[in-house]
Amino acid sequence: MPNIKQIAEAAGVSVTTVSRVLNDHPYVSEAKRKAVEEAIRKLNYSRNMNAVHLIKGTTRTIGVVLPRINLYYFARMMEGMAQEALLHNYQLMLCQTDYRPDEERKVLEMLRNKQIDGLVICSRSLSLDEVEAYAAYGPIALCEAVRDRPLSSVYIDHYAIFQKAITYLWEKGRRRIGFTAGRRRNSPSLRRRLQAYNDTLLALGGSPRQEWVLDGCYDIGDGAALVEHLLAMPERPDALLITGDQVAAGFILAARSRGLEVPGDFAVIGFDNQPISAVLGITTIDNRLSEIGARAFDSVRSQLAGQQPGPVSEELGFRFIKRGSV
Repeated sequence: MPNIKQIAEAAGVSVTTVSRVLNDHPYVSEAKRKAVEEAIRKLNYSRNMNAVHLIKGTTRTIGVVLPRINLYYFARMMEGMAQEALLHNYQLMLCQTDYRPDEERKVLEMLRNKQIDGLVICSRSLSLDEVEAYAAYGPIALCEAVRDRPLSSVYIDHYAIFQKAITYLWEKGRRRIGFTAGRRRNSPSLRRRLQAYNDTLLALGGSPRQEWVLDGCYDIGDGAALVEHLLAMPERPDALLITGDQVAAGFILAARSRGLEVPGDFAVIGFDNQPISAVLGITTIDNRLSEIGARAFDSVRSQLAGQQPGPVSEELGFRFIKRGSV
């Protein structure tokens, strides 16, 4: 394999000039840059990027922990991160964990071993204490509310969202209100939603029902199956907060196929403001997922670039979009 000295000889320039071209240094004439690039092509030279990263102490790669890549919720976050990564010449390393603690630890070890420069955690199963222990090895941002820790966070207020949505359903005359969730265990967002569900209904004079907290709902098929589950209940809710517009769409389409009406028999509020919510007229919450992803990425990047002195915590507002499903 050719080396830098051979490239310099072939291009008729100094070794320093070759090094500047390889490192995209601005102070190289266009003629010399083209000569070096032509010599690289003719000699079929390729750089040992592991050595480059070792010398520079950086990989320009930011890891992303997400449980599943095929869910719209996380895909929207990734869209925001990817746009920022392209803008700032960074690469993303996607690490799908399926909420397995050992898989999350593997990614944290990659940060400790300098295989990645920083980390964005979209959702997690590990404790914050365990995550925080790795903050000394590089900037970490989480897409949830985190305070008083050396970790950045970008988030929306799940309590406020549920409070507003439940109150809206109550004002529409609904008294039997339930909601769906993805996972039950170790979910910070679910804890906030459940607290808001209980608090808001009690404050309004209603009764929260734990059997109407329906977990395991991720996609359109889960939404369709939910109809049969509710119809088998001796007493079922007449309104649902469905945390995902794909799930809400599946529920509405399956309900209609059984002769049920939305919002007649069931009022429905979805989440995420997905395109399908506009097509089916689903009232939904725009929780700004793409922006959460973009700002989480930028918090990590800014710390790496020295533009941000340390971790920050940023709350984003949400938008309540009223359509015809309530």
